[in-house]
Amino acid sequence: MTAVSGAGVDGSPEPTRGRPAATSRQDVARAALDLFARQGYDDTTVDEIASAVGISRRTFFRYFESKPDVVWGEFDAELVRLRERLDEAPTTEPLMEVLRRSVMATNRFGAGELDELRMRMVLIGTVPTLVAHSAVRYEEWCDVVAGFAAGRLGGSPDDLGPQTVARAALGAAMAAFACWARDEDGDLVAEVDRAFRLLATGFDGSHTPD
Repeated sequence: MTAVSGAGVDGSPEPTRGRPAATSRQDVARAALDLFARQGYDDTTVDEIASAVGISRRTFFRYFESKPDVVWGEFDAELVRLRERLDEAPTTEPLMEVLRRSVMATNRFGAGELDELRMRMVLIGTVPTLVAHSAVRYEEWCDVVAGFAAGRLGGSPDDLGPQTVARAALGAAMAAFACWARDEDGDLVAEVDRAFRLLATGFDGSHTPD
């Protein structure tokens, strides 16, 4: 997004000054993803992203802590929503049912967001720098789920039971995203639903929970 230029006294365009008032975190992310698509993630610099939206390098780092964080978008906010969903579920509802519903709820995106999300997933899964960075982000996701599981199972989030739940759930979610990303006509929420139902039933296709 760029500011509209005026004209100088000689009729020539005046240079734009400062950051456009309407620039947002989303504007920065979209400009970055466009550059990544056209010239590759590794060949795109932070300075180029900042220039594309008319901001300084320093301002870029007010929006995102690093270039990898641009690709992860609103992941931190999604973790907050996931934790809230898990915490507000009735204690009488089965653990795996709560997980299934909560992960589905935090992965509902508008039609206009899906192409961008698919691009993010391809980058995360294929760019070595991002593959390494993803380990940190996935650990944060597991921490949320393990905390919930510990509340249901007892003990510490670091105990075997909660960790098994968290990492099995992560595997199911990653499988759902991977299958969806390969199918342009796929339904992300349906894939997440199916993956978690398989996990909840021990991969017994003869029975799925309601």
